[in-house]
Amino acid sequence: MPVLIAALMDSTILVCDNEEILRGLVRASLDGNGYTFAEARDGDQAVEMARRSRPDVILLDMMMPGRTGIEVLEELRADPELRAIPVIMLTARAQVADREAAARAGADLFLAKPFSPKELAAAVDKLLGRDA
Repeated sequence: MPVLIAALMDSTILVCDNEEILRGLVRASLDGNGYTFAEARDGDQAVEMARRSRPDVILLDMMMPGRTGIEVLEELRADPELRAIPVIMLTARAQVADREAAARAGADLFLAKPFSPKELAAAVDKLLGRDA
């Protein structure tokens, strides 16, 4: 049982958003849950960091400089080594068409900004199988 607890404590979350304040809010919302964080400020850096850090979950903004979140997600899903990483789209674009585009690209979950810290933590826990 201690091995399972240690495995849960080592989960890495890649936070991809061009707004430093939002990246800080995500870290603060999930702080104390045993996560390690990696961060990306744009779409190109998001792909690079995903390849480098091999996160357990990716939180991905839909609108970023460089590549959009949808473009990043499509690239991740096309890569055999990264396609299984769960992705939560975090975005102020909450129209039905945006949700559908994210789902078509392969998003596992979609959270509209502003989101509650509890909602974010529950979504991450769900994707990591911690919601039991």
